[in-house]
Amino acid sequence: MFESLKLSDIPEKQCGVLRKPSNTRPILRVIEENGKRAVVKDFSANGFMYRNIVGRFLVWREKKAYEKLNGIKGVPVFYRVINGLALVMEEIPGENLKAVHKTIGISEQFYSDLYSLLTAIHKAGLAHCDLKRAPNIILGDDGRPYIVDWSAAIFKDEFRFFPLSLIFKRFVRDDMNAIIKLKLKYNPEMVSPEEKNQYLDRSLFERIIRDIREKARSLLKKIA
Repeated sequence: MFESLKLSDIPEKQCGVLRKPSNTRPILRVIEENGKRAVVKDFSANGFMYRNIVGRFLVWREKKAYEKLNGIKGVPVFYRVINGLALVMEEIPGENLKAVHKTIGISEQFYSDLYSLLTAIHKAGLAHCDLKRAPNIILGDDGRPYIVDWSAAIFKDEFRFFPLSLIFKRFVRDDMNAIIKLKLKYNPEMVSPEEKNQYLDRSLFERIIRDIREKARSLLKKIA
């Protein structure tokens, strides 16, 4: 799908902007071609050095993430990369959690489905690492949770050797703790005592791993 799409075609096919570009962030556009809609993360509008060094690297990593997650319901379908500078992905009709909370509210079933989705993602060898941001979790019009924006994702095979394997486990745990944090923010009555203890548990070793993880994640988020 969108096989013939070129970078030069994108502005004229644009039907919406999800995020404007900045010096260090790509523009997120919604496009339509032959009645089909998609989201395009486009680094081509960024500065020459940034788009050709950082942009191409991030496009390559996010493409790799989507390929590993292919077939998991709850992750947007990946269509293609254009010229190494833009990713074309499925548009997910729905609302992010902040908007959902203000309208229909978030159900216990949604959290349960989100937990199952994250379990499948971790089994595939990835940690998302940025689930505390409400826009990255969507309640689809089909009632299912979707997780978007894989630019800061961490791959298990990059952390497979000790002690890096412990850091990856911390990333996985933080993904799960992000669900608890969302519950605490939007539905504190749904948080069990076990979940609260898990969220608050901070041994010395955990704090050291957490500090290393935070530095790694901050670096990825700054360039993504």
